[in-house]
Amino acid sequence: MTASDGYVLLALVLIPIGTSVLLMFTPSKERGAVIGITGLSSLAMFVLSVYAFAMYDFEGEQFQGMLTIPWVSNVGLLGEKGIQLKLGLDGMAATLVLLTGIITMAGTWVSWKLTHRMKDYFILLYLVAGGVYGTWVMLDVFFFFLLYETAVLPMYLLIGVWGSTRKEYGATKLMMMLVGASILIFVGIFGAFSAAGLGTFDMEELFRAGETGLIPRNTQILLFPMVAVGCGTLAGMWPFHSWSPDGHASAPTSVSMLHAGVLMKSGAWGVIRLGFQMLPQGAEYWAPALMVIGITAALYGAISALRQTDLKLMTGFSSVSHMGYVFVGLGTLNVIGMSGAVLQMFAHGVMTALFFLLIGGMYDQSHNREIPNFSGMAKQMPIWTIFFVIAGLASLGLPGMSGFIAEVHIFIGVFRAYPVVGGLAVLTAAITATYLLRMFSQAFFGEFNPRWSHLREINYRERAGATVLAITILTMGIWPAPWIDRVANAVAQTIPGVSM
Repeated sequence: MTASDGYVLLALVLIPIGTSVLLMFTPSKERGAVIGITGLSSLAMFVLSVYAFAMYDFEGEQFQGMLTIPWVSNVGLLGEKGIQLKLGLDGMAATLVLLTGIITMAGTWVSWKLTHRMKDYFILLYLVAGGVYGTWVMLDVFFFFLLYETAVLPMYLLIGVWGSTRKEYGATKLMMMLVGASILIFVGIFGAFSAAGLGTFDMEELFRAGETGLIPRNTQILLFPMVAVGCGTLAGMWPFHSWSPDGHASAPTSVSMLHAGVLMKSGAWGVIRLGFQMLPQGAEYWAPALMVIGITAALYGAISALRQTDLKLMTGFSSVSHMGYVFVGLGTLNVIGMSGAVLQMFAHGVMTALFFLLIGGMYDQSHNREIPNFSGMAKQMPIWTIFFVIAGLASLGLPGMSGFIAEVHIFIGVFRAYPVVGGLAVLTAAITATYLLRMFSQAFFGEFNPRWSHLREINYRERAGATVLAITILTMGIWPAPWIDRVANAVAQTIPGVSM
């Protein structure tokens, strides 16, 4: 990437936020205009995301497309750099930028069938997208946290107004837990800022302060759990995960897609950026605890999913389990395990977005998500079933799918560091296969239930979104090199203290 590509990164943040502002001035009755604006905006984000991923040179500088716009300087306790709008991309962020572009476009398409306040829905949805993009590309801690919160706060209204089932309960629980967790992040950020004594929120400066010991080791050990729990709550970290299944079950389709697909990943990203990169000595001290939490979440989520009869709740607990793998990978403190954690963020984001797209498409017709109530759906909705099986096989880690690429990295990394935990991780994969294959047999095959004879295939917009997601799953599974090259090199070069 060249220096001018910094404006591409800035555009990725400003396009969705600008779209939200433009929609505020668009009459609500003009559905065609809303569809046209969001269609062009989502396509632009997708194209720029693919461009950023493809143009990132994994053999070049670690942070590329650097762009700095001074915002505040020499004010009070702030030093020369102070707070500044600073953007840049490393290999890990490039992968997550691509993930966001794919899911936002697919989520936009499936939302065009909304009839209730569609314009308002997109205003909030695109604020989430803009905030998430900002967390990937911002290299200033102040703006990182500002956009992190921008992505979280609209979720309350998106679920509370457009959700289903216990939507008020799900929205309130989600918001209370995530805002409460943000207090810990706030304390951790300002603790590191104060300890470094540099008078700047520049991430690169703070990364060096943590690596060189300018932020004292004991301070890092104290602050790391605040950052890890604060950001980890958004990532579904056990035991602070309980908001996640309820939130997923209540959320409308595209909100579930963005929520599980990219927003939860921004929580894990915060653990990497603010924890492993800014507080590396604290991360080294707490890595075994993170490993225990991760494998507990993986097992707990898989066993809980095994007991669910609601498709969305099953997928919600499955997300807790798969995000547990992310923390297991991070806890290995070796390149292959930590690379697997980031690859898992991408792989799980795509597969869970596909799950929620398909569940939403079916629920809109049946108003039922109970697995025992369905049978023989492969005969009634064969295209829907094919896409669902692709997502399920990716989730259980079938070779040739994206999930396999991520999980094999995590398993190798964890067996190198903690063989017992590696055995438990493989057991989790076996439980995952059990509940998914059982669900396939109950809902898709067997004698058709005539109660559902009125169901029709998902519409063409949903098929288009599902096709994009399915192609991504297969592409990463068959040709993983572009993802592995970018992620592994970034982990090795930007996270201090990792072993090969």
